[in-house]
Amino acid sequence: MDISALAIALIVLFVAVLFLAFVILLSKRYKRCPSNCVLVIYGKVGGRGYSAKCIHGGAAFVWPLFQDFAYLSLEPSQIEIPLKDALSMENIRVNVPSVFTVAIGTEDAIMQNAAIRLLGLNTQQIKKQAEDIIFGQLRQVIASMGIEDINRDRDKFLHNIQTSLEPELRKIGLVLINVNITDITDESGYIEAIGRKAASQAIQQARGDVAEQEKLGETRVAEADRDKAVNVADAQKQRNIGIRSAQKEQAVRVAELDKEQQVGEKSAQFQREAQVKDAEREKRVAVADAEATAVEGENLAKARVANAQAGLQVKEAEAYQLGETRTREAEAAVLEAQNLAMAKAAIAEAERIEQERRAQLEAPAKAEKAQTIVDAEASAERQRIEAQGEAAAIFAKLEAEARGQFETLAKKGEGLRRIVEACGGSQEAFQILMLEHLDNLAEASAKAISNIKFDKIVVWEGGAKDGASSTANFLHNMARTLPPVLQTMRDIGGVEIPEYLAKLAPEDGAPPGKPDAARAPSRPKTAAGPSPDAKGQQPPPKPAP
Repeated sequence: MDISALAIALIVLFVAVLFLAFVILLSKRYKRCPSNCVLVIYGKVGGRGYSAKCIHGGAAFVWPLFQDFAYLSLEPSQIEIPLKDALSMENIRVNVPSVFTVAIGTEDAIMQNAAIRLLGLNTQQIKKQAEDIIFGQLRQVIASMGIEDINRDRDKFLHNIQTSLEPELRKIGLVLINVNITDITDESGYIEAIGRKAASQAIQQARGDVAEQEKLGETRVAEADRDKAVNVADAQKQRNIGIRSAQKEQAVRVAELDKEQQVGEKSAQFQREAQVKDAEREKRVAVADAEATAVEGENLAKARVANAQAGLQVKEAEAYQLGETRTREAEAAVLEAQNLAMAKAAIAEAERIEQERRAQLEAPAKAEKAQTIVDAEASAERQRIEAQGEAAAIFAKLEAEARGQFETLAKKGEGLRRIVEACGGSQEAFQILMLEHLDNLAEASAKAISNIKFDKIVVWEGGAKDGASSTANFLHNMARTLPPVLQTMRDIGGVEIPEYLAKLAPEDGAPPGKPDAARAPSRPKTAAGPSPDAKGQQPPPKPAP
């Protein structure tokens, strides 16, 4: 019992130690994020598309071995930008020293960018990255604005800076908190000149306002004096006008009383006469009204009678018209029905006739068409069979001719082979075959020149420099061509001709090639040749007819 109790106690103690160790591990790995930091848990964080888990203002458990954590400070950083020699739109170099306040953003996308690009960097390294971005964007904004706009409209300048800079800072996880432009200067003194111009304009405006106010004061004093004099004169004038008006009113009142007395007397007389005339007029009007009423009553009665008669006639005409219309409509309906029935009957008759004639015409046409189709098919089949037969016959004929030529050539080749073997070589066989055809060649050559006619041959001797005769030279040259011809005949045909046939004996014992001394130079062989000209030159020979 003691051993078992001890074992149980040891097990309980071991379990308690493990539980305490687990609680301590949980307390150590459960990380809480302060409000001025961003907790970045990296490693195996899950979540597709996220390389880290960013938490702001909360807590999370960091799994050992699989995850780790780090903090990013949210404290703002001030970055001084001593921008100098930035070109504006007018190519004026501007100095814009400013201070930018940036910090890490707390939006999800911005915290992810900060965890990717700023985690593990100290404050100076973060400022360096932001400073490079701010320099570039600030130069770009200044290049897009005029120097007067930059100096005068600071709100627009700051808005353009924020619009251009914030997207670039968000890419690395920063947000822009504040922009403070300390001063704007330029090397050419343009802004200073604008300030002096504005100050001068303000001073001139102030001086003008003072002068204007002094002038207005003097004008108001003069106007007050003038109004006072005018008021005194108006009062005196009003008093004189009042006296004159009283006197005038008194005279007018006396004249009006006299006039009223006279008018009253005349009015009484006029009213009396008018009353008499009114009575007479009323009498005449009453008589005329009575007569007009009587005439009007008669006319109304006549008109009523005429209207009654006209209405009666109209009703009679309408009744007659209605009766006639209905009669005509009934007749037209009857006629239309008759025409419709006749038209239907005619159409039916026409269709019947058309069907009959169509049947009469279509039956022979169909029969003829069928006959034509049958004839055409039979003719086409016949032509096809004939063409096949002709093609087969031509093929057989050509095949037989080819076989015959092949056999002929084969036999001829065999015979030539035997001739070559019998003669002892191809050259000897060629010579023998040429000798067999020599008669035919000579006959063909004779026939070729037999029809050529030579009326006469004219030879001109121009007198050679060496004294030789042209005729002798011609014969000599022709003789020189005979040995090659004889050599060719010997090589081809194997014909041996004696060499003495190619030699010519000189005439009258003269050496070969020497002209005859007794022969006259430059004389044509025929009497028909032309004579030399006066200069001794020989004209060209005329062609033989």
